[in-house]
Amino acid sequence: MNLLADEGVDKPIVDLLRNNGFDVVYILETNQGADDEFILALANDDKRILLTQDKDFGELVFRLKNAHHGVILIRLEGYKSALKAQIVLQTIVEHKDELINSFTVIQPNATRIRK
Repeated sequence: MNLLADEGVDKPIVDLLRNNGFDVVYILETNQGADDEFILALANDDKRILLTQDKDFGELVFRLKNAHHGVILIRLEGYKSALKAQIVLQTIVEHKDELINSFTVIQPNATRIRK
């Protein structure tokens, strides 16, 4: 599975996903400072699921109807980066077939997937 991590995503999440065989492009390493519309379009064009902690992507997807290949919104405030990384990895592994073209929200003790 190919992913694009927004620059707000914790580096340990990116590292753990890469160490588990996922192809992850990290905006912080490639296009730091890029705006949200550019990031969403880049992920869509490259057929990558976007990983983000930025709620603004919900507006781009639902209100403005921007095309996407899938978005995973990480809402785990207060969790240490290592634990966030484990939760994100587990969610992606468990739901990999459902994530494409979906808007997924990872919260404490819950994952919501909306097509």
